[in-house]
Amino acid sequence: MSFEALGLHVNIIRALTDSGYTKPTSVQEQAIPAAIEGRDLMVSSQTGSGKTAAFMLPALHKLVTAEVVSYDAATSKTPNQERQAARSRGDKPRFVAAKPKMLVLTPTRELALQVTTATDKYSAYSRRIKAVSILGGMPYPKQMQLLSRNPEILVATPGRLIDHMESGKIDFSELQMLVLDEADRMLDMGFIDDIEKIVAATPPTRQTMLFSATLDGVVGNMAKRITTEPLVIQIAGSASKHENIQQRVHFVDDLSHKNRMLDHLLRDTTVDQAVVFTATKRDADTIADRLNIAGFAAAALHGDMHQGARNRTLDALRRGTVRVLVATDVAARGIDVPAITHVFNYDLPKFPEDYVHRIGRTGRAGRKGLAISLVNHAEGMHVKRIERFTKQLIPVDVIEGFEPKKSAAPARSAARKPNGWKPGDARKTGAGAGGGGGYGNNKPGQRSFSKPAGASTGTSAGPRKEGGGYKGNRSNDSGARRTFGDY
Repeated sequence: MSFEALGLHVNIIRALTDSGYTKPTSVQEQAIPAAIEGRDLMVSSQTGSGKTAAFMLPALHKLVTAEVVSYDAATSKTPNQERQAARSRGDKPRFVAAKPKMLVLTPTRELALQVTTATDKYSAYSRRIKAVSILGGMPYPKQMQLLSRNPEILVATPGRLIDHMESGKIDFSELQMLVLDEADRMLDMGFIDDIEKIVAATPPTRQTMLFSATLDGVVGNMAKRITTEPLVIQIAGSASKHENIQQRVHFVDDLSHKNRMLDHLLRDTTVDQAVVFTATKRDADTIADRLNIAGFAAAALHGDMHQGARNRTLDALRRGTVRVLVATDVAARGIDVPAITHVFNYDLPKFPEDYVHRIGRTGRAGRKGLAISLVNHAEGMHVKRIERFTKQLIPVDVIEGFEPKKSAAPARSAARKPNGWKPGDARKTGAGAGGGGGYGNNKPGQRSFSKPAGASTGTSAGPRKEGGGYKGNRSNDSGARRTFGDY
């Protein structure tokens, strides 16, 4: 089936053609015609299946064909015309609340920006349609400026949206379409009360489309409350097999072994771009710094970064300036970069559902991908929980020269430590790419990095620019190539 067969407006077809889209995905084939008819939708679809286009293309079609123009109810003028008329009369212009026709709620800032970017691409030949993002971390003056344009499409995170609702900056009286994107994630993040409040502020005549990895439990109950006779579409659950993504597990003995393994794997020539997932924000910063020193163009991404820095980092990833993104789960959803060929779980996620969304950052749009988890021996049961959730076995692989011990080695006694050894010294094994060292006396799970003799710290090596990274290999005082495993 072609996009033309779905009945989309010619300007939208033209934009899709320019963007290289030739045929709709399964979720798009089923959702677009029903959405154009005005039906409510409850859609269960895996990440990377094209769900953004599944709800945005029919919405744009309806807005374009209806020739929607937003007017102020009292003056029959657009908000900008209202302000211009007030200035010409010498009156102090009042702020006219934005009256969007479509609202898209997303769990994260990154996903909101991704949806807005996709909308701009799909509406390239529908210049009158404006889409803006309203989200936390963006300065209020900038958001007020965006709202003053009275956009037809508003993409927002729940918390910041409620701020503007309560201050009278947004009026949903003319809202026609409401979309909840990744509803399960929003509920996991505790947005249930915010969602209920937002839904209550919208007209009961609205069209509602809910997209989620699962339609079970709390998500399903909420979906039934906010939709009217919805069409239920189930393409694939969150436990999809990701058949285009090869998955592997490498067991590691300790952090030294893990770091040498990661360094070796990232130097593989098949790695175009990669995402390395960590458990904590501090680890993301630390590992990104160490990878930069080892010669990789790396950058961190986590929730403590200002929105501007996060945007610059993602832009650099899309441009290819950043080759390795080290991120917490804030990046597990909302990143759509086709060049990401590998995902590395430096730390396993807390929940099996997050594993599925993490590995979904590769293998986008039908491409092949590789997901590798670096797992300590004590985490074997966690791997089994992931396998039960995904209903598939994850093969265990071993790389020559990086073989793990059958069980975690006990700590060496003081009597068996080499001469001259002291706490904090790096252990030099000579194994791994570049003969990497290790973490010294760190225990498994401990994250403090010990420094080899003569090595500089991440901060003393020079400032790391957001979205960039050090290019080329850094060297230690002796001139030997330094690898991530040296730390």
